[in-house]
Amino acid sequence: MAAEQVRASHILIKHEGSRRKASWKDPDGRVISTTTRDAAVRQLLALRDDIDSGKARFQDVAVLHSDCSSAKRGGDLGRFGRGQMQKPFEEATYALKVGELSGIVDTDSGVHIILRTS
Repeated sequence: MAAEQVRASHILIKHEGSRRKASWKDPDGRVISTTTRDAAVRQLLALRDDIDSGKARFQDVAVLHSDCSSAKRGGDLGRFGRGQMQKPFEEATYALKVGELSGIVDTDSGVHIILRTS
């Protein structure tokens, strides 16, 4: 029997505590290195509010704002199983219902909001 897999999209905002301080938006890490975790959380919460209120679509926000290379796919990470993502990310994703948007999730990569898509 195949292990249960999920599919999710996310928006990642990196900060000075992120393990890799560079992204497709900030290849030299100049902005990331000076962004506090609190500032990253504030930015992500504002983006989540825009999504929740219907002012913006998750995929469009991901394309413009996510520090992950999945931004070019609207934040889509594809299907994954247990043990393939950082533990806090995995636990948050598996706890969501399909179509549900997470609160702030902290990982070594930065802060995320996650949309479970299947």
